[in-house]
Amino acid sequence: MSSIGPIGSGAGSVQQIIALRQQIIERSQILQELRAPQKAQETQPANNAASAGAGFADTLKGALDSVNTTQTRAAELGEAYQRGEVTDVAKVMLARQEAGVAFEATLQVRNKLLSAYQDIMRMGV
Repeated sequence: MSSIGPIGSGAGSVQQIIALRQQIIERSQILQELRAPQKAQETQPANNAASAGAGFADTLKGALDSVNTTQTRAAELGEAYQRGEVTDVAKVMLARQEAGVAFEATLQVRNKLLSAYQDIMRMGV
């Protein structure tokens, strides 16, 4: 494993920093995936009949609220960094990356839902 040279040592150090950043992002995503089932178990209601009453619209609204919260937190961290309140740029970049991934996932879900809706509307009854 090579060590990172002094600042200004050329393109090699920039590539190493980019590689380290990518590793951090990948590890963060893995950790989030590991925590996701735990969060889902904690937030599940004890009564399955109550959860059966929760419809698709409620599930979709909850997912959109989660994405909105992630984007809001990323924006707040970015503004705090600009004001000089947050000094950890990696935390700010990670929050922005997380918000971007959440938005992209939401966009893909929307596209799939729209496609399914269009397929259903084309069906003959």
